[in-house]
Amino acid sequence: MIFLNDLGKKICIIGPSSVGKSTLAKALAEKLQVSICHLDQIAHVPGTNWQPRDEELFRKDHDRFIAENSGWIIEGNYSFLMKERFLNATAVIWLDFNVRGSVLRYLLRTWKGSASRPGNLPGATGQFSWSLVKYIIFKAPKNRVKYREFIAETKVPLLYLSSFNELKKYFRFWQLEREN
Repeated sequence: MIFLNDLGKKICIIGPSSVGKSTLAKALAEKLQVSICHLDQIAHVPGTNWQPRDEELFRKDHDRFIAENSGWIIEGNYSFLMKERFLNATAVIWLDFNVRGSVLRYLLRTWKGSASRPGNLPGATGQFSWSLVKYIIFKAPKNRVKYREFIAETKVPLLYLSSFNELKKYFRFWQLEREN
């Protein structure tokens, strides 16, 4: 087990949809008393059905958040910005779970309604997307190679978690508050 203090105060959380990135980010930000950025919220236009924002505006907001905060948790992938983020990070937590479990969690999350979940787009008009299911199944596993390359290239310390049970153990070990 890695102590939370060993991760520093600039932590990136990556992984496919519905693995708990936003929930972990919120809990870590509260525990460490640092700012939080849910990348989905700056990558999309609020009040839409997840309409992407202009990529350059997204990049500017991303870079500004990193520059203006002495400590932060950033959750999300967006690999076109990942290398810059990792170069500024003290650690990366990679939640790389079973694809089947991720799809099941996504389906349950959208079925139960998740408008108030951490990281949700404010005013989003839709929560379910077949394209996101396809992304979780087909595209996300292929991104593993690219993510490993970014981590190796930037030499950022990595905490790799491969199961929900491992994540739960770290929630207990770090004494993080969990939402139900």
